[in-house]
Amino acid sequence: MSDFDDFPSRDDDDEFIRSKTDVKKEMAALQELGASIVELSDKHIARIPLEGELADAIHQARGMKHREGRRRQLQFVGKLMRKAENIDEIRDAYQKTMAIGQEHIKVQHKTEQWRDQLLEDGNSALQAFIAEFPLADVQHLRQLIRNTQKEISQQKPPAAARKLFRYLREVIEEA
Repeated sequence: MSDFDDFPSRDDDDEFIRSKTDVKKEMAALQELGASIVELSDKHIARIPLEGELADAIHQARGMKHREGRRRQLQFVGKLMRKAENIDEIRDAYQKTMAIGQEHIKVQHKTEQWRDQLLEDGNSALQAFIAEFPLADVQHLRQLIRNTQKEISQQKPPAAARKLFRYLREVIEEA
């Protein structure tokens, strides 16, 4: 039997007693979540269910530039998050927002890869694209590729390349 067995792990109501270390870890995690939310754009923050004083504190922290004042404001945001009743909703909304951002990045990379392949490999890449995305308008896609290649050879500004990219992204997102 060790010396630590004398300390109760449960209280009289048969509920677990949380250690001071666990409480501190949770506080640090909430403060880190608050700091992450502060770094998001307005569009992403709007998706997170923030209430009254917490929303105001996050808005104020976003505008702060001074290091020490910002640090204290982020601690205050963490304190308000510990008091928030809807912390699970806030966490879920933050995770969904981050997942949407990751998905957007994946679509962007995939679109860039297809654009580069279509411009370099020509017809073989076009056939592969049509096989993967059968709803794509082949005639329109060929025209966009031709215009982009012509634009590149004439060293013009990339207007047609942008149109090609937008069309590819639209097709990939619809799939």
